[in-house]
Amino acid sequence: MSISTGITAVIPAYNEAGRIGETVRAVALYVDEVLVVDDDSTDKTAAEARQAGARVIRQKQNRGYIAAIKRGFSEAIGEIIVTIDADGEFPPEQIPTLVQPILNDEADMVQGHRDSIPRPSERFLTWLANFRAPVGDSGTGFRAIRAETARQLTLKGACICGIFSLEVLARGGRLEEVPVHLQAIGKPRRIAWYHLQQFFFLLPWLLRKR
Repeated sequence: MSISTGITAVIPAYNEAGRIGETVRAVALYVDEVLVVDDDSTDKTAAEARQAGARVIRQKQNRGYIAAIKRGFSEAIGEIIVTIDADGEFPPEQIPTLVQPILNDEADMVQGHRDSIPRPSERFLTWLANFRAPVGDSGTGFRAIRAETARQLTLKGACICGIFSLEVLARGGRLEEVPVHLQAIGKPRRIAWYHLQQFFFLLPWLLRKR
């Protein structure tokens, strides 16, 4: 299978049965390939995603969000990769707007800047990262990125907050943002303890010599 200048949506998923199918079907309207990376779910996430039309890759053990998207980057066929969460919080209909700056050769990565960032810890990490470079909404899960750029990234961290945007900028990538409106999904938010750990991954970026 070959896609010329196509778009692959990479959807990391963990225990999203009941949501993932609808997300896959909605995303498929705007991309050439939907690739779900199932992070060793214990429910029917993989089967539901496959039934909805996605290509599914299953991690052999639960390794977290970064490992899932990096696996998706390595397996994606399209020359542009869109990351989007499995739970339906991001609006798939905004994918064309997200990828347009890349198609226009105005950006190497485009972030969906959320109208609301619910976790104070995430806002704090982004605030810190901005001391290094203008990272925008550095923790968003809705991005478009050139596949060649995505495959260069090391993304060492407990989550993507701060480090994803900073690494793209450090490698000479052009970063743009488009506003996105989050959709209500009625999913409870757990305390993101990994944001405490992320501080120590972000700190070396802040201390780097320019």
